[in-house]
Amino acid sequence: MRHLFDTTRTAMTEKIQAPGGSWVSPLSAERIVGGTLSLSEPRIHNQDCYWIEGRPAEGGRQVLVHCDASGQQRDLTPAPYSVRNRVHEYGGGTYVVAGNTVYFCNDGDHGIYCIRLNGGIDPVHTGPFLRFADLVFDETGHRLFCVCEDHHPDYDEPVASLVSIDPAKPDKLTVIAHGEDFYASPAISPDGMQLAWLSWSHPDMPWDRTRLWLAAIDKQGNACNATCIFDKNSSVFQPQWSPDNQLWFSSDHKEGWWNLHRFIGNRIESACPLAAEFALPQWQFGMSVYGFLSAEQVLCSYTANGLWYLARLCTRTGELERIKSSRTWFNAVHAADNQAILLAAAPDSMTEVMRYDHESRSLHTIAVSGNLDMKAEDISIGQAVDYPTTDGTTVHGFYYAPRNRHYRLPDDEKPPLIVLSHGGPTAATSNAFNVKVQYWTTRGFAVLDVNYRGSTGYGRAYREQLNGQWGIADVEDCVAGAAWLTDQGRADASRLIIRGSSAGGYTTLCALTFHNLFKAGASLYGIGDLEALLRDTHKFESRYLDRLVGPYPEMRQTYHDRSPIHFADRLQCPVIFLQGLEDRVVPPQQAEAMVLALRRNGIRVEYVTFEGEQHGFRRADTIKRAYEAELAFYGEVFGFKPVA
Repeated sequence: MRHLFDTTRTAMTEKIQAPGGSWVSPLSAERIVGGTLSLSEPRIHNQDCYWIEGRPAEGGRQVLVHCDASGQQRDLTPAPYSVRNRVHEYGGGTYVVAGNTVYFCNDGDHGIYCIRLNGGIDPVHTGPFLRFADLVFDETGHRLFCVCEDHHPDYDEPVASLVSIDPAKPDKLTVIAHGEDFYASPAISPDGMQLAWLSWSHPDMPWDRTRLWLAAIDKQGNACNATCIFDKNSSVFQPQWSPDNQLWFSSDHKEGWWNLHRFIGNRIESACPLAAEFALPQWQFGMSVYGFLSAEQVLCSYTANGLWYLARLCTRTGELERIKSSRTWFNAVHAADNQAILLAAAPDSMTEVMRYDHESRSLHTIAVSGNLDMKAEDISIGQAVDYPTTDGTTVHGFYYAPRNRHYRLPDDEKPPLIVLSHGGPTAATSNAFNVKVQYWTTRGFAVLDVNYRGSTGYGRAYREQLNGQWGIADVEDCVAGAAWLTDQGRADASRLIIRGSSAGGYTTLCALTFHNLFKAGASLYGIGDLEALLRDTHKFESRYLDRLVGPYPEMRQTYHDRSPIHFADRLQCPVIFLQGLEDRVVPPQQAEAMVLALRRNGIRVEYVTFEGEQHGFRRADTIKRAYEAELAFYGEVFGFKPVA
């Protein structure tokens, strides 16, 4: 296995004094895009492992990789295939392994294809308006179950349903469930006789309220006697069957934490009550935090106080045994036959695909997301911080000090600070290694990564503190964090920056417009006009603001008052906007309106656009240009000479 970082210590030498931002970093933008890729959707089947690699150097193409029991790796999907779907625009649940065949969604035409491990790719189902996600395979009935999203132009919005597809008769779709706005997480019992799934409808999001359904499956693949078995005005996540045909799931209906439960004899039992989250906000399909090693053992990941843990849960006793590891982030757990595969990362190592063996109780790395070859002395480790916000609530985050083995700040200088506002806004940050943080800290910036009110991982009550307060509470928490660090002498009050993407971009623009603490900002595909977002965004998020802001049009004035576009004259500091021109979630018009308004007011503004990019940047040339443009912008604003 390649070493991710060189952890040997270098000889101590006198460090060069230089202003923050001007340090020569071991992480150039070119090195980042050349040395990193994204990893997602690991699966294990018959001792073989699979995962998806997102490769910036190949234009962001998503490649399905196969690793056999001997450790031999190979790509399964050649160009131009890209294993991705755009259901809900965010996709996920993109492939399923069935014996020696893999069924996958192809981004180019939204179709389902099958690939045999001994070669050959064939179409299974392609339709001009249909998209598919959350693929699962019924070994007993030899059919696919999946979510189908119909984008027929005659519909006011895409229509969702749960369907089955017989690969031998691919032109026929059998509708399993329809009538609700959204479906997800089909799960087939091991005996092939029952199917569970989730559904929800506007204005709910899946972390607000979902319903759990159960139906019998007949020989034709139809669902019979579908019954809603759990509907408690709470969120249900990842229904999954145990090897002995018990239905498990995570729910936050008790004590306000996403905990594991099981459905036994028409009753719901708590499997492991804990003040921790065994779930994630379901922005994508196929998300997983637990899997069954056997009927008696569950391998699960959970988060508490901003850190993730991996553990074994005994299904008979409910005993939870934490697995010792230096990793602080675990995700995408998939298990079978006393083996598991998952994603993991530590504060000083990049994301890895890891295999867990229950017999030896050991974790082994089988793939890594990059090889940046950084020295340990160049890596800034995130320090967990808690600080008070406006109403006395405690806010959480991670502080990263500037770190570079060759440089230090002048004795009379405090570091410039970048406050990161994550997306979602239900997402959450951890202190797992993040190249987007290290890019700045190795250049002499301090970074505060904020888990503001509304973030996941601290219980439902903390998440719901943002309801009706989006653009207020999240902004106050970012402002309070910057002020708190300034008061502690850990940040330079004259060089405070806030940056964020998507929902984090909205928080950024609100902080710059309605407060005067920050001296510069960066909005990556951020939101400036809430009413325009309602008109232009996609179905999945079209009613999201009902809870975050309030019902529309009844609260139209609130939407107006919280939209930076209407108060652009208050924004008095430089801003850089970075925007993909094919973004359906936050269309380019949002950035363009803000740029035009700021330019009219004589504010320094830079607008950088990227052809072919959607919501999030995936191509190597885009990522490189975005890093370098933002760094150059800060150099111009704060008067230092950046080194790319």
